[in-house]
Amino acid sequence: MIYRRSSIPGFLRDMLRFQDQMNRIFDASMTGSSYQSDAMPAMNIYTTTEDTVVTAEVPGVDIKDLEISVVGNNLTISGSREAEFTDENTTYHRQERTCGYFSRGIELPLPVEADKAEASLVNGLLTITLPRAEADKPRRISVKMT
Repeated sequence: MIYRRSSIPGFLRDMLRFQDQMNRIFDASMTGSSYQSDAMPAMNIYTTTEDTVVTAEVPGVDIKDLEISVVGNNLTISGSREAEFTDENTTYHRQERTCGYFSRGIELPLPVEADKAEASLVNGLLTITLPRAEADKPRRISVKMT
């Protein structure tokens, strides 16, 4: 079905977006794939001896529209992506890029020092570096001969 953006009331547009999201969930469950891959934003998490690093894809999101918070071992990335505005003569034939508010929370794999966290946004890739808590850093133990 093809809709002109200007001809759809806001509440109906929201309902159609909700229906699309539900369809993706059910499609994923029927095919055995993971719905998590459709979550916004897509993330990678890795640890080093010094840090936990989270990267998130947030193309089209302005830095002023991002909010990052850490509570305990939980990281939350929230933000919004502006909708593309078109005139009344525009007809969408496919609309897969989402817009609007998003929020994604994850549990961090290790304790971190949130007050020393740093974040940067380059070409739509958000990188958050969270120093590992001192008590959780690996320690080398020397072996003594007796």
